[in-house]
Amino acid sequence: MCSMPGEIKQVIVCRKDLNMRKGKIAAQVAHASQSFIVKGALADWHKAAPSLPPDRRYVLHKSLSESEGQWLTDGRSTKIVVSADSEQELVGLILKGREAGIVVHEMYDLGLTEFHGVRTLTCAAFGPDEAEKIDAITGGCKLL
Repeated sequence: MCSMPGEIKQVIVCRKDLNMRKGKIAAQVAHASQSFIVKGALADWHKAAPSLPPDRRYVLHKSLSESEGQWLTDGRSTKIVVSADSEQELVGLILKGREAGIVVHEMYDLGLTEFHGVRTLTCAAFGPDEAEKIDAITGGCKLL
């Protein structure tokens, strides 16, 4: 994955070993991609909700990092979806990403439609952050 200097992107790593249906993969990748903003906003919302007037309780607020803000406003919001062959490989990438200072959001499926009711790690979103940082972790992964 060749990146331009200063480029901001997000990489979502999805497990191939689960043999998910295409629609399930699309849903899990979408959940993972948006999780960086939703999880942060919900955490802030839970702190502020009791003090907010009723008409403002469902407005989400999140402070964005410089990379996140640039990614959302540059007109591209580059996303790359790659694969991991196993849960062990994905967990290893998550740990390496966090050690490198990358915000990583893992996505767990509750098992309501697949996975026989078992909560299952399906994918993880790395960033958005500087492409060089993310490529150092996920650059060896194959496109999904």
